Amino acid sequence: MFDLTLSNYFIMDKIYLAVAIISEVIATISLKSSSGFTKITPSIIVVLGYVIAFYFLSLVLKTMDSATAYAIWSGMGIMLLVVYVSIMNKQLPDIATIMGVVLIIGGIFILNISTKETLH
Repeated sequence: MFDLTLSNYFIMDKIYLAVAIISEVIATISLKSSSGFTKITPSIIVVLGYVIAFYFLSLVLKTMDSATAYAIWSGMGIMLLVVYVSIMNKQLPDIATIMGVVLIIGGIFILNISTKETLH
């Protein structure tokens, strides 16, 4: 029989992980704007962004394997930062950067299909 609570964990994990990734990317983008934490608004965004990111990542770790969660979190963060910087600089990344991102995404995919997630 299908366990609805298990399904809810799966859906909430994805939502929590998405929030963790997005807030980490926003914090990282704001880090440069903070000028070494000398500008108050970007500095606040950095601190809040990382607090939110780690809080939601900790929620994901209640039901998802640590290696898988961290790989997705960091890999997707890298990919989103490359896309953001490319758009803001109005130029495509070089071939090495593209290949690196492709390898990261491939690694995340392999990790996801090879790792069994268990509930604690």
